[in-house]
Amino acid sequence: MAGGVLNRLWFGFFLTAAVAALARWLIGGDEGVFAAVVGALFDMADLSVKVMLLLFGTLTLWLGFLRIAEQAGLVDRLARLLGPLFARLMPEVPRGHPVIGMITLNFAANALGLDNAATPIGLRAMRELQTLNPSTDTASNAQILFLVLNASSLTLLPVTVFMYRAQAGAHDPTLVFLPILLATSASTLTGFLSVAFMQRLRLRDPVVLAWLGGGVLLLGGFIALLASMTAAALASLSGLLGNLLLFGAIVVFVSVGAYRKVPLFESFIDGAKQGFEVAKDLLPYLIAMLCAVGVLRASGALDFLLGGIRWLVLHAGLDARFVDALPTALVKPFSGSAARAMLIETMHHSGVDSFPALLAATVQGSTETTFFVVAVYYGAVGIRRVRHTIGCALLADLAGVLASIGVCYWFFG
Repeated sequence: MAGGVLNRLWFGFFLTAAVAALARWLIGGDEGVFAAVVGALFDMADLSVKVMLLLFGTLTLWLGFLRIAEQAGLVDRLARLLGPLFARLMPEVPRGHPVIGMITLNFAANALGLDNAATPIGLRAMRELQTLNPSTDTASNAQILFLVLNASSLTLLPVTVFMYRAQAGAHDPTLVFLPILLATSASTLTGFLSVAFMQRLRLRDPVVLAWLGGGVLLLGGFIALLASMTAAALASLSGLLGNLLLFGAIVVFVSVGAYRKVPLFESFIDGAKQGFEVAKDLLPYLIAMLCAVGVLRASGALDFLLGGIRWLVLHAGLDARFVDALPTALVKPFSGSAARAMLIETMHHSGVDSFPALLAATVQGSTETTFFVVAVYYGAVGIRRVRHTIGCALLADLAGVLASIGVCYWFFG
């Protein structure tokens, strides 16, 4: 039954879009809805190719540098360091396997908001996990845990959200930093615990508790440090830290490789060729998922849902200010560009420092484009049976949205 999740989901997108479009035509008299739906199909197909062109470049670049790191022994060393933890969380992955180092590098890049580096490294990690997978088309437990954590928004420094707020004229672009950090922590923790429940992972193991406890202490200290900084200093640190660590990693890869007499140029080319092979297999999966998402958006189905939520909230006598920020939350699992557009529209319509705009910015920074991530990561290795991946990832998204609402009422309400 799990094998049909993507099939049912894909069909559900088109069926929901058809019902919504018919309702807009028959009830609302909108004859242009069908032109919008058909136009969305072609627009998303075109967008898929543009995304592929971007991925070709970033994949060949970063997998080239990652190949140097592998041959220099850096990935193996990182894998040995984290072996005891991953032996409990991903028991089917042999202790010390290089994929552990790649997963760690991917998580680190995500935490710093370095999407251009995180995605290529993550795709390489997914391919390595596939070599350990006994099935060619069904996601393994390790792949599911890895993907759900990627889809739970691991970002600690949401630089892009700060940039959007600055462009909109916010007096303090980093005002949403702590709310985003708290909300994304809730999202990631929910994603992790949901997978742990489904896979019956032993979280009471002393090694797991030690690593998780240490991580919580480090995160708490990091939050305390950043909370004590001025807005200008925080914005400066966000940009500097991400770029410094990114370029620093490249320098370390190349320097250690040179010290260990790794043929740097040849290794880079070898890794870049792997990136090309990964990228070219993704296009059918991207077109399939993005076209379904585009049809759903163009049909007005999300607008119907938003209107229903607003009616229920007002009917219950509750504060409905958060509903104005929900467009960002509703489209984020489907499309990062659509969520960005919704955020910008909310800031323009309500004011950049209004409650809906602050909430929309918090949601943008603490949730992820779940269906895009599933299409890219699983498409790279030909996985079609996703098992409990989407359920756990959407639960993480829901936790991020609910935490964003609660935190923003706490901070700004």
